[in-house]
Amino acid sequence: MAEKIWQVEKIKYCEHVGEEVFIENEVVLPAEFLPDQPPRVLARRCSHGIECNMMEQPACSLCGTNPDLDLV
Repeated sequence: MAEKIWQVEKIKYCEHVGEEVFIENEVVLPAEFLPDQPPRVLARRCSHGIECNMMEQPACSLCGTNPDLDLV
């Protein structure tokens, strides 16, 4: 059976929040009988997305408030 998990893609310093954040991908791992299939990325998120949404300034595209700005 396929499995959905969140994997850390990278760790970077975010100037907007003022600390390091984790950029995570939600991936679907293939079933056991399809071992040659690569994992499929369903979604991306930032570990501090909620904090960014509480600020007045627009943030990166990973928090969902400003899709035109991508700081990744």
